[in-house]
Amino acid sequence: MIRLETGRPTPEARRVLLGLTGGVAAYKAAELARLLISDGLEVQAVMTASACRFVGTATLQALTGRPVFTELWDASVANNMAHIDLSRNVDAIVIAPASADFIAKVAHGRADDLLSTLCLARACPLLIAPSMNRQMWENPATQRNLRTLRRDGVTVLGPASGVQACGETGMGRMLEAHELAEAVHVFFQPKPLEAKRVLITAGPTFEAIDAVRGITNSSSGKMGYAVARAAVEAGAEVILISGPVCLEAPPAARLVRVTSAQDMLVAVKNETPHADFFISVAAVADYRPKSASEHKTKKNDRNIMLELVPNPDILEYVANLPDPPFCIGFAAETQNLEENAEAKRRRKKLPLLAANLAQEAIGAEEVALTLFDDSGKHPLPKSSKIEQARRLIEHAVPLYDKWQNFNSCKK
Repeated sequence: MIRLETGRPTPEARRVLLGLTGGVAAYKAAELARLLISDGLEVQAVMTASACRFVGTATLQALTGRPVFTELWDASVANNMAHIDLSRNVDAIVIAPASADFIAKVAHGRADDLLSTLCLARACPLLIAPSMNRQMWENPATQRNLRTLRRDGVTVLGPASGVQACGETGMGRMLEAHELAEAVHVFFQPKPLEAKRVLITAGPTFEAIDAVRGITNSSSGKMGYAVARAAVEAGAEVILISGPVCLEAPPAARLVRVTSAQDMLVAVKNETPHADFFISVAAVADYRPKSASEHKTKKNDRNIMLELVPNPDILEYVANLPDPPFCIGFAAETQNLEENAEAKRRRKKLPLLAANLAQEAIGAEEVALTLFDDSGKHPLPKSSKIEQARRLIEHAVPLYDKWQNFNSCKK
């Protein structure tokens, strides 16, 4: 995937046909087009007659820089075969919004307008983002049509539950533009972790002192959430165990919220037996108060003594299981990065560890990482956390294969 600062695609960019059908959610398609282009994709818009009642072709043309096609018999296409020409020159067709009527058309192979004919004549994957009233979504006919599409290999994105334009609340609301853009991005990524289950911890932990106070740290959770997104992109089933953060998890990941290190340990114990990878990104507090008050401790003029006890080392626990998953650790150091990180990796018997300087990484959007494994150190130049997460996954996959082969030989 090529990403440019200008948002304009290069010749190597993926090409997407964005189809709009009738529905109020058509307004979201304009933002979706903008996001896809900013992610380095070429976008060609095709609209049904009903879609044109909700958003104008001029909007999509301005955003994509390409003429918008609406008619099956388009005189601007030399051979009068727009349904063939357009469907052969794209890597995927994305229908957003996909109305109940259009879903029925595609499920039954109808082709009575340009967009439905394109879908029938396509030689590329089809992704649809349903958008309709909750009763239409729940109707058995719609559900039958969706089952047919899934059996035919169509990817269904959403919908979500929420307040609808009609004033009712329920399933049928189209996913937001940023969620759809991420789903399209994920669709195009290589899938080296397909059929693998990846367990990730992220964020800080909060160790209660009393009912309102506690010990925590300044971890934003951004790196852990980026690793979760990169693992989803790589095709993994992702379980994200997160301390308290203000971040949105990847829609495809299963999010488990925890507060304290003890909570995180319990959650990890529940999920580890089914995990192929364990990636410990969370900044778990090393200590917790020996006892916490049920009520707020009142302030006075005297000093107070707070006795701290060590928290469990979650990564060490997992790495020392009789049959552990492939463990990847993170080390945030403030000095002697290489020496401290490699010592941590060896002490915890980790096949791979990623390290950075805490003062440069915490809360930042970009970070430099150094990967440590049995073959030595591998510096990753400063980049966005999502790019670093992708590089980490890319580096880990061949190590996992070797590790798995070695363990199979031992058995």
